[in-house]
Amino acid sequence: MKTVIPSKSGNQAIRIWAMTVIFTVIMLMIAHLMFAQDEPQPVSREEQKLVVDSIAAIMTRSYVYPEVAEKMNRLITDKQSGEEYDPITGPSEFAEQLTADLRSVSNDKHIGVVFAPSTIALMRASQENPENDEYEKRIIKELHQSNFGFEELKILPGNIGYLKFSRFADTRYGAAETAAAVMQFLAHTNAIIFDLRGNGGGNPHMIQLLTTYLFDDTDIRHLNTFYWRPTNETNQFWTLPHVPGIRRPDVDVYILTSGRTFSGAEEFTYNLKNMERAVIVGEVTGGGAHPVDRVIINDRFAIQVPMGKAINPVTQTNWEGTGITPHYEVPADMALGKALALALDSLASKAPDEETRGFLTFAALRQKALAEPSVVDEKTLKSLAGNYGPRKVSLDNGTLWYQREDRPRMRMIPAGDKMFIFSELDYFLLEFIEENGRITAVQGRYADGRTDRNEREK
Repeated sequence: MKTVIPSKSGNQAIRIWAMTVIFTVIMLMIAHLMFAQDEPQPVSREEQKLVVDSIAAIMTRSYVYPEVAEKMNRLITDKQSGEEYDPITGPSEFAEQLTADLRSVSNDKHIGVVFAPSTIALMRASQENPENDEYEKRIIKELHQSNFGFEELKILPGNIGYLKFSRFADTRYGAAETAAAVMQFLAHTNAIIFDLRGNGGGNPHMIQLLTTYLFDDTDIRHLNTFYWRPTNETNQFWTLPHVPGIRRPDVDVYILTSGRTFSGAEEFTYNLKNMERAVIVGEVTGGGAHPVDRVIINDRFAIQVPMGKAINPVTQTNWEGTGITPHYEVPADMALGKALALALDSLASKAPDEETRGFLTFAALRQKALAEPSVVDEKTLKSLAGNYGPRKVSLDNGTLWYQREDRPRMRMIPAGDKMFIFSELDYFLLEFIEENGRITAVQGRYADGRTDRNEREK
């Protein structure tokens, strides 16, 4: 078995590019961009047989697990010879059915048969004539139009950096420079949250690049190994010796996941979890760990084939079929709030001075209430309603509302039985003062440590 440590721009990098479902997306996108195609010709029984036989040969030759390939082949060839595919005349529907049948045996979500004649024509033209770069231009255009998948970059309370991106793009075509700029925007944040809840995977070189920023240049880490069955060789990925800009080896890192976090996004998550470099928050991920390659079947059909497997250097296995279980398992739509609360709590515990600790503790308290509001019984809520000088608290359909003089009324979010925050105000909360078993006053608390009190009117 041969082991290769790929360079950033070698042939192995190009080949491993397809470790994702993005290939399928790009194929369909290009076909849609290029032509508003006429109604496609129906799939004949002869073409069905050609496609099925071709898939069987490809799987026998290349699928990562030969014994599973044999079972998949038996299913689709039996169905074809038994004329079960005959009623399916639509080419897209035929591709979808083949995909479903292959996955029903393998449970491998990376397998995908696609109907994309326009894209296949572009691919073949590029293969036959090296000077024909139309296919590559289309890929570059899509990558540029999507900003290489980088969707949202901002600073959250507590100077916590937030990055949401939908793919790990090929580091060529300007993606590496964009990634470096993104990481420099986050270079002085107190923590970093990577939002991968909608990330479908991508290129291992982008995983390698972003991960490198999270380790010191003297701390070179083995990230992952890919085994390729057709050539019986492995490719190792390590953190890079050099990246532009500032590294963040000591910053707290959080990764948000969902059931749609898949493939390369799972690799990034799995690597950092097993190196104990990140806290994972959200849902169990999709469970796709097999790198793929693309194979043209005929002028109309192609298939994405998992030809290898990921081997993590820590676990000596991967996340295929199981996904990655987060440290904190919460619904995807609650993951950001939970991660932000965890980050603020951690930062508060390490704050260098009382002023900073007070600010971060305030922010953490508020974020916890936003993420998981306390439940307060109606009897307690009724006891809190009343007038407190310029401040009025009213109960409406089981919810407390706050209004100060002629300012807008705001819903009160419980942060405990007698403490409430407001989604509109990140610098203020209101707590009720109880004396001798009675609510006698309210006290406003501010992020900078100030307080003000108003007595309850009798």
